[in-house]
Amino acid sequence: MNDNIDLHKQLDESRQGEVISLEQDSTPNGKKLFLESYGCAMNFSDSEVVASILIGKGYSTTLDEHEADIILINTCSIRENAETRVRKRLENFKNRKKRQPGLIVGVLGCMAERLKKTLLEEEKLVDIVAGPDSYRDLPNLIIEVEGGQKAVNVLLSRDETYADISPVRLDKKGVTSFVSITRGCDNMCSFCVVPFTRGRERSRDPKTIYKECEELFNNGYREVTLLGQNVDSYRWNMTSKGEVKDDSIPTTSFAQLMQMVAQISPDLRIRFSTSHPKDMSDEVLEVIAANNNICNYIHLPIQSGNSEVLKRMNRGYTREWYLERINKIREIIPDCAITTDIITGFCDETDEEHADTISIMKEVEWDFAFMYKYSERPKTLAERRYEDNVPEEVKGSRLTEVINLQQANALVINKKKIGKTYKVLVEGTSKRSDDFMDGRNDHNTKVVFPKGDFGKCDYVMVKINDCTTATLKGEVVEICKPSK
Repeated sequence: MNDNIDLHKQLDESRQGEVISLEQDSTPNGKKLFLESYGCAMNFSDSEVVASILIGKGYSTTLDEHEADIILINTCSIRENAETRVRKRLENFKNRKKRQPGLIVGVLGCMAERLKKTLLEEEKLVDIVAGPDSYRDLPNLIIEVEGGQKAVNVLLSRDETYADISPVRLDKKGVTSFVSITRGCDNMCSFCVVPFTRGRERSRDPKTIYKECEELFNNGYREVTLLGQNVDSYRWNMTSKGEVKDDSIPTTSFAQLMQMVAQISPDLRIRFSTSHPKDMSDEVLEVIAANNNICNYIHLPIQSGNSEVLKRMNRGYTREWYLERINKIREIIPDCAITTDIITGFCDETDEEHADTISIMKEVEWDFAFMYKYSERPKTLAERRYEDNVPEEVKGSRLTEVINLQQANALVINKKKIGKTYKVLVEGTSKRSDDFMDGRNDHNTKVVFPKGDFGKCDYVMVKINDCTTATLKGEVVEICKPSK
């Protein structure tokens, strides 16, 4: 195994490099925007904000990059491979600029903040560099470029949440959508670049979150994923220590926020991503257990099964703490699917420390895992403190062992679901056959079934009769009626 399995495949692989095309809803300025997104769910959510801002300034959008007047690439810095892919795209656009005078190319997001000087001055790949907190400034940056200047704004903010902007939707299927509830991150995990590219953590006003989710439901969407780097640390009008900031404003915790959103409709399914083991409270678990429309699914990254490695990673918990959280989840929500992230070959990782990851995989038996080998990122604590000294071939062999074990575990788990019946939200026609449709059950597992007298956004009961390591296959036994 020579490559990483992306940590952020919560998004369908097909969405990497996804472009959008939207109806014009403001006075046209005759210019077309091509917007392409890479990386994590937060990047795709941010692209919806960017599209909303520029459509409001008269831009129309296009799926054809060759007819665009401005090309914006929303980028990710989580791994070196992600940056390499984006660089190749930017080099292609640089060559096109020679044939298309006036074409504006910009880079947004995490790569923009991290590599602003390189992209603008040294390699001259782009005209605009805009960090995650500067999207409101994009119209001004474009004007600067049109005036013959390069334009950059990568200032990080302590209060920008884009809460007042109604995002356009990248997912044209109209079934499920992401709703950002926090921005930035205060956890200084030593391997992670996010605190340096997205800034300090801040929570969004719960009223705006509720309104956005309600509008999505009224517009036909039937699932929302509450999104943040660490959703469990969402707190409105509270400090990180839980102290009230303003006595005149009600406080809201993540558990309370989920309870609010769940009340919109029993037909609106609620998910969230991502949780941090050190912050997940029993209150959150109890809210999940009490609401049928909050999915029995938790993504709880462990990264390593060894406490010393976790200490070097600055994760803030031990192996024992993580296992206690797993036990509590299964106590309060017995039918809960749990997935995770695993890194192999982190700095100084020994064979014995890797063996602890293998042993915890056997103990927990996650439903699914996002697995990758360690890739050192510039400016992180790990780069400054440790040596990236595990040979690549060792990282790869450990990753292969982890993948093989996880696939075996997942197959056993899915085989136990054969004969059971699950409520599935229909998402559309299967990519492999027009005779089948697919969707996901409460556990976030893809389910494939023959077409019938139902369509996307419907709920159906599917009896499972076969499976693979990642997919369930079955027959629809009932079409669920909408709740009144």
